[in-house]
Amino acid sequence: QVQLMESGGGLVQPGGSLRLSCAASGSIFSFYSMGWYRQAPGKQRELVATITGGGSISYSEAVKGRFTLSRDNAKEMMYLQMSSLKPEDTAVYFCNAKGPIPEADYWGKGTLVTVSL
Repeated sequence: QVQLMESGGGLVQPGGSLRLSCAASGSIFSFYSMGWYRQAPGKQRELVATITGGGSISYSEAVKGRFTLSRDNAKEMMYLQMSSLKPEDTAVYFCNAKGPIPEADYWGKGTLVTVSL
């Protein structure tokens, strides 16, 4: 059974940077898609960035140009480098891995990012 765990969240000032990490255990297939999502209180969970098994990366318009997703299949790790952070980036950030069938859809428990003075 696959388990995902996020880390790296915390309090940062506007304009600052943070790097989030997602570690997988139980092994995932290299062709799985992975991604970062976030959810603020009272809002729906939203897509931040995704990467396909083939390495194609996409970003939401809200973070494009500021966030960078990377993936290391050998280490079963995924990262999200966040820069020029804004208060609107404040949310719980979740790691996701998705396979070709509905049962292959895994989520971490989230890590909180707070952007504030």
